[in-house]
Amino acid sequence: MTGIAQSASPLSAGSLAQLTLSLMAIVALIIAISWILKRFKLGNPRSRGDIAVIDELAVGPRERIILLSVGDAQVLVGVGAGGVVALSPLGTRITLSQNAPAPPFADRLREFLKRPGNIA
Repeated sequence: MTGIAQSASPLSAGSLAQLTLSLMAIVALIIAISWILKRFKLGNPRSRGDIAVIDELAVGPRERIILLSVGDAQVLVGVGAGGVVALSPLGTRITLSQNAPAPPFADRLREFLKRPGNIA
């Protein structure tokens, strides 16, 4: 009878390994979701009241040029490690064309695989 009581212990090596793997899977899932939200900018709103981000362009690993709409005016700003710098208020409004849809994933993957240095 003592053999049965010892094998039913809740702190056996198998249960501890399963608990550890479950916790690691949950942490990995949280990190993956936060990366996706950051990568595709799904977590933060792009407009709030009279100020809205119209478009942005990455010009370096941490530098961006952002086109802002502030009320009826548009302002071009640079964002980098040194802070935010107003580059230029625009006299004429820029309208972005929304006619060209983004290419489907299969087309973008085909383009990526055609690049030199990739295994195709």
